[in-house]
Amino acid sequence: MLTDGPTKLVPPVLARMAAWSACLILVSVVVYFFVQGIARLTFVALPVAIALLLTALLFPLTRSLREAGMRPIYATWITMFVALAILVGIGWLVGARASDEFPNLVQQVQVTVRDVQNWLITGPLHIKEAQLTSYVDEIATMVNAQRTAITSTVLTAGAVAFEVLASIVLLLFVTFFLLKDGDRIWAWFYGMFGSVAPRVDRAGRAAWTTLSHYVQGTVAVAAVHGVIMGIVLAGMGVPLWAPLAVLIFFASFIPIVGIFFAGTVATLVTLGAKGPVFALIFLGVLIVEQQLENHVLQPLIVGRALNFHPLAIIIVLAVGGILGGIAGAAVAVPIAAVIYRAIPELRDKQPTRSPGPPVPKAGTSPSTPSTPSAPEPREPGDDESARRSE
Repeated sequence: MLTDGPTKLVPPVLARMAAWSACLILVSVVVYFFVQGIARLTFVALPVAIALLLTALLFPLTRSLREAGMRPIYATWITMFVALAILVGIGWLVGARASDEFPNLVQQVQVTVRDVQNWLITGPLHIKEAQLTSYVDEIATMVNAQRTAITSTVLTAGAVAFEVLASIVLLLFVTFFLLKDGDRIWAWFYGMFGSVAPRVDRAGRAAWTTLSHYVQGTVAVAAVHGVIMGIVLAGMGVPLWAPLAVLIFFASFIPIVGIFFAGTVATLVTLGAKGPVFALIFLGVLIVEQQLENHVLQPLIVGRALNFHPLAIIIVLAVGGILGGIAGAAVAVPIAAVIYRAIPELRDKQPTRSPGPPVPKAGTSPSTPSTPSAPEPREPGDDESARRSE
């Protein structure tokens, strides 16, 4: 504090504000360069982030197989094959239903378009046929004008197909080794932090628990949402009900925005295939089911891991969408939840919450923990299983 005799040149309040401002500027600069680095490494960062989410979803199966006495390598391979079989089954169902029902959808859409045209001409609006034809021609002209842009986009997508394939391969490798050696990887990582290793360990375990609860709860809620909407669409006789149900399932991973997009697509397909009455019925069911999900399923299943206000979720989604597009919006909420749960553990020198995983005992070096850490608490037989796997 600068002083001039008994007179202080800088008031204490202004000095504190200056100190906080300097800290905020420093943190902002670090965050900015960190985000820029991640943006340049999207090819690596995005597959790793998705692999962490998949690991959080699949690890309970791997852990159960290990606890049953299976070697880690075999438990990991079985988990990967089960996940692959589920994905292949879903893809086959979607592809088979789409190839069978798409021609029927086209015919029904044509019939609906003719009915709408007749209603616009003979209904209360009394639109002239020539005026309606001009509107249709304008839409066709706009589509033709964008044909070049659409073609170039398709060519660009073909050019990056190799990068997408490489990202998928990297994702599979990272997921495999996280499932198999996640405990040893984590022990090696937090052992580098020296005297603060116990706090890093507690923060990592809290973050992993939060991520696991969030991913597993979100998958359960999305599955319920997709199944209910798929049953409704199939009961109405809407073509492509299976692909639409899968679209609703995956869109549910993006809070608020995802279900709005998927619901809009499903409503438009229902409108084109079955007419406005069925579309309104489906929209009503979708709104009721979404309210039940928001007020019953989400608080019961996901609420214990993610206790964010809706405004905070919207802001996090907006920031993630701006920085990373759709992928950024999908991973923004779990990242925010992990940070929110990990920071208190990093700040506390001693655990103040419920007893967590073991920390290094007195007299041992924090960099060589007496009990290796894992994304989930290890069982007594894991050390022997890990030695056998080597």
